[in-house]
Amino acid sequence: MTTESLIERIAEDDMDAFAELYRTTDKMVYAYILSVIKNPEEAKDIMQDTYLKIRSAAHLYKKQGKPMAWIFTIAKNLCLMRVRTGGRTLDGPIEDFEGSPELTTSGDFHSEDRIVLQAALNLLAEDEREIVVLHAVSGWKHHEIASNLDMPLSTVLSKYNRSLKKLKKYLMERS
Repeated sequence: MTTESLIERIAEDDMDAFAELYRTTDKMVYAYILSVIKNPEEAKDIMQDTYLKIRSAAHLYKKQGKPMAWIFTIAKNLCLMRVRTGGRTLDGPIEDFEGSPELTTSGDFHSEDRIVLQAALNLLAEDEREIVVLHAVSGWKHHEIASNLDMPLSTVLSKYNRSLKKLKKYLMERS
């Protein structure tokens, strides 16, 4: 079942389709939101709001062959609304990243490691950070990222490689 057909079924109040959409996209959506908002608790809240919005607005979805771009647009708009109403910028304090499940589930990460990793990720532009997180955390393939972010594959590849070089340089300077 494609994501687009799931959205169509959600528009018809099919709760099984909604559950399937959540199961197949929740990690990607969370990783995307976390890459933008950098606060795990806020990211969870925004993710929940994103799925509520998907459910209520599914009837407005227009078939364009890019359903994940539509979902990411909803998530991004909710992130921006949260930032505006919270009176802070997207480049929040490093401590916001401390509780990230991706970083705390591994016993290999200590507090200092998380701080260094967050500082390194803060070096990247927003689109670079999104690409790195979607690939490294969510396990997306580059062509999936290109398709869902509506970017040429060559752009995704170059931004990813450039980001890795920036991260490597920063981390080498710290060791």
